[in-house]
This record gives sequence, C-alpha cells and structure tokens, in this order.
Amino acid sequence: MTAAAERISGYRYANARAKHTHAYLMPTVRRELAAFFSGGGYESEGQAAERVFDLGCGNGSMAARLSEIGYSVCGIDPSTEGIAQARAAYPGLRLETGSAYDDLVARFGTFPAVISLEVVEHVFAPRDYARTLFDLVEPGGMALVSTPYHGYVKNLALAATGKLDAHFTALWDNGHIKFWSIPTLTTLLTEAGFHDIRFWRIGRIPPLAKSMIAVGRKSRDSRGGK
Repeated sequence: MTAAAERISGYRYANARAKHTHAYLMPTVRRELAAFFSGGGYESEGQAAERVFDLGCGNGSMAARLSEIGYSVCGIDPSTEGIAQARAAYPGLRLETGSAYDDLVARFGTFPAVISLEVVEHVFAPRDYARTLFDLVEPGGMALVSTPYHGYVKNLALAATGKLDAHFTALWDNGHIKFWSIPTLTTLLTEAGFHDIRFWRIGRIPPLAKSMIAVGRKSRDSRGGK
C-alpha cells in the first residue's frame, strides 16, 4: 500500500452487509448499468462486455450484489478493515486494498463501466481521484458517481432545523471532507474529460434528496486522462 493509502485506510466496517444507502442507490445503479450495456451504444473490444470496476468498494457488498445479477465486478478500497470483511464474505470477487491515488490501470486495466458510490466526499485530492476514474473507463465507456446531495433548499432546511452539525460530521474520523453540489461535481467530471454528464437526485423528493448520482461518458476517441 502507498503512503497516501495508509493515511486513509482507517474507515471502519463492522461487517460485509449492505449499508443503508444501498436501498436508494441500487435501483438507479442497476437501471443505468442495464441501459448502458443493453442499449447504450457500447461495443466490447473482444472482452466480456459487462465488466464493472468499483472504485471505493468498501466492504464489497455492492460489488457482490452486482455480481449476483450477472456483472463481472472487481474493485479496490483503502479501508483495510473493509477489504478484510469483503474477502471473508465474498471470496470469489477480486476486491483489493488500494486507492484512487494508485496506478489502478496498470494493476487492473480498463473497464466499460466504473462505479464509485459515496466516495468522492471522502477524497482529499478530488482532481487526482477524477483523473483515475477517467483513466479506468474504456473509450466509449461510462462512469457513475454518487455522493450526498447539496443544494440551496436542502442546505436552507438543514440550517433552519439546526441539523448542520450532524450533517457535516466534523467529529467523524475518516468521514466526509468535501460537500458537493451538481455544479461543482459537474465541473470536476468535465475537467477530467467526461461529457454528457447528467444527474439523478435520489432518496427523498429532489430538493431534499439524500444523494445524487452523476452519470458521465468517455468519448470513443479518448485514450487517456487530461
């Protein structure tokens, strides 16, 4: 593990069960992956098409669920505890310790689809993360990124109800350090090279959504990160 990964390896997992976020993330993740692979215009270059990389796979529960419904999934996470839980519960999956600051393409190759769920809010260097995300996606492929949603109405509601401290989790070790809006996450992904970026707000009514999911595409003529 690199020195950078060692510094961010302490996120805790008590088990390999699905987190509560899966209840509202999974329907959109499944729908987007199914649409991409079945009718999204992706053409496999001599490999099994339905390959997915999970960037920040945590305890492996999402990767395992996607594997159960037919996807070929592998992934990494900096949490040594999370990967230990994942390996014990899902020994058939390639889930390894690592981070977005590593050369993941040299280690795993590239993929038609890359997911990264509730990860970017934990990242110290988001442009490095986005560059790795982009490089992992094959030309013509897609990336799907989720993160807690922030917008004017929700932020106002948090302030008005006195819940800002609880929401911003200042005392959570290895917790959230970045708080993204649709414009800021669009900028991050656009700078990395993604295009046709669109968003879903999920978990509640859109103005008070729990999370948002960004879906972006990589051009067919793209051969590397910016």
